[in-house]
Amino acid sequence: MEGGYQDTRWEGYVDWRNKPALRGKHGGMLAASFALAVEVLENLAYLANASNLVLYLSKYMHLSPSKSANNVTNFMGTAFLLALLGGFLSDAFFTTYHIYLISALIEFLGLIILTIQAWTPSLKPPTCDPSTTPSMPCQEIDGGKAAMLFIGLYLVALGVGGIKGSLPTHGAEQFDENTPQGRKQRSTFFNYFVFCLSFGALIAVTFVVWVEDNKGWEWGFAISTIAILVSIPIFFFGSGFYRNKIPSGSPLTTICKVLVAAMLNGCMSRNSSNAIANLSASPSFEPETNKEPEENAKQTDEIPTQSLKFLNRAVVYKPAHPALQCTVNQVEDVKIVLKILPIFACTIALNCCLAQLSTFSVEQAASMDTKLGSLKIPPASLPVFPVVFIMILAPVYDHLIIPFARRVTNTEMGITHLQRIGIGLFLSIISMAVAALVEIKRKRVATDSGLLDSTAPLPITFFWIALQYLFLGSADLFTLAGLLEFFFTEAPSSMRSLATSLSWTSLAMGYYLSSVIVSIVNNVTGNSGHSPWLSGYTINRYHLDRFYWLMCVLSTLNFLHYLFWAMRYKYRSAGAGARK
Repeated sequence: MEGGYQDTRWEGYVDWRNKPALRGKHGGMLAASFALAVEVLENLAYLANASNLVLYLSKYMHLSPSKSANNVTNFMGTAFLLALLGGFLSDAFFTTYHIYLISALIEFLGLIILTIQAWTPSLKPPTCDPSTTPSMPCQEIDGGKAAMLFIGLYLVALGVGGIKGSLPTHGAEQFDENTPQGRKQRSTFFNYFVFCLSFGALIAVTFVVWVEDNKGWEWGFAISTIAILVSIPIFFFGSGFYRNKIPSGSPLTTICKVLVAAMLNGCMSRNSSNAIANLSASPSFEPETNKEPEENAKQTDEIPTQSLKFLNRAVVYKPAHPALQCTVNQVEDVKIVLKILPIFACTIALNCCLAQLSTFSVEQAASMDTKLGSLKIPPASLPVFPVVFIMILAPVYDHLIIPFARRVTNTEMGITHLQRIGIGLFLSIISMAVAALVEIKRKRVATDSGLLDSTAPLPITFFWIALQYLFLGSADLFTLAGLLEFFFTEAPSSMRSLATSLSWTSLAMGYYLSSVIVSIVNNVTGNSGHSPWLSGYTINRYHLDRFYWLMCVLSTLNFLHYLFWAMRYKYRSAGAGARK
């Protein structure tokens, strides 16, 4: 009877009431679908404000354009970097279930603060019109009002980070990775996670941005507040279907312990009795019973692998300190983390290209004819192009491309994670080349029309910009979904949320790197006696085509760097390259 009960449980998982999770009752696509629905509302709440925040700060809080842009960059970068905190807490101390609920409440509190401030004139700087009183500059927000603004913003950033660090992992953990069907469903989940993320973004950059521009920012904040509030009961309604991974302690502690032990043991002189030999006799190599079956199968009671051999020195009979006693499993887990870091680093350049979608590409389109019939498209809504492309491509990829690739390659995945990421990186090269060619055409129109120094719209449709959005949107779909699944499947079970959070960290670092590259380009090109590439009275005086060619070259070098690491990487997860 007891054995039959064991067979019905998900080993290492519990339900929302901390009771053992049961097969047939907990997990599966139904449970994961709640995470997908929640992601639509969560990303709507976040992007509805982030995509148009620079206008709110400059027009209503009276910050200078540079301060407004820097604050928006800091806000978005901080939100994505805090995904690491959400992932760490999910792995170490709480379940992804609890981290989502806590983070959603924190974001809700931040949005409440921002909504109250937007609704209350006394909590904002006095209104002014600099065009009517140029001698009296507008009063910049300061003091307690500024504190209220930034407390609200960074509570939202903290909540967004916690959600990004927990929600993808929570959904992916609902599938049985020990069966081909479970792995295929998990792959579908990641594709539709990006689809839902884009669906929320679509509503944000169209409907909510229109409300903010035409009805007032207080209504925009109110919509975001309602969206994140509604997401909480939707997520909670799925509680009875979730299986939640039991936290297994701090992954950072394990990583630091192995690294410190390897260094200290390597510095100390050891006799032959303490060498890495006959390790099966050591009690530190007993398999850990709280691991999943797949990981128990990987446990080795012989010797560590020969890759990254310097870490093997962490495994000795008599370590430098008893607290530094390491198991082979711990050493192999740290090796896996170190091996995926180069893949992570290679995706930063792609996200640097994606940063252009919310900066120069928007400025380009704003200088063109943005009319669609009698409707004029606001610049803040122009990111709708990549969003729509992703929403179209995600189901096409999952239901047409992947089944075809599986038949052709006769493998379970059809296209491996690293191949998918590589396709995204290659598409980013094409997108930058297309962007450069479109900019050459746009400037030629400006020159021929005599509008180089004019802010009037150019007689060229903004649909030309859609070409670079098409390739960058496709690159984002391939890379983001591929990265999320790659980090989840390859990372040790005890570090999955933290590893998956690297996808968002790459995005944040891409935005920061974009700002650094722009500054370097302007400094270098401005020192040669000519005007900097990215400065001028209007964007028509920018040498934006040269900048895009530079990004194309950098992306090509990054792609070659990626190939170096990807071709040497050996998958550890089941199904990554398995035949059907």
